[in-house]
Amino acid sequence: MNKNDLVASVAGSSGLSKADSAKAVDSVFDSITSALRSGSEVRLVGFGTFSVANRAATTGRNPRTGEPIHIPASKQPKFKAGKGLKSAVN
Repeated sequence: MNKNDLVASVAGSSGLSKADSAKAVDSVFDSITSALRSGSEVRLVGFGTFSVANRAATTGRNPRTGEPIHIPASKQPKFKAGKGLKSAVN
């Protein structure tokens, strides 16, 4: 399912127009992104938790030359599925 499919599904299940559903989906994504950017985590009970993990700097290797390269520290978004989502999938 891509974003357009998600918008169509939201529009079908909620009775909203596709334009309003697209605004709602975009708004949810923007809210989650801004919360993660500020360092907060987003917990949706029964669905899952979005959080940010700090990855330390490390040394890797260029696969072509074998030369060591520096991989800088970064922040990575993480998602941990909740009990409700896990049971719905299984």
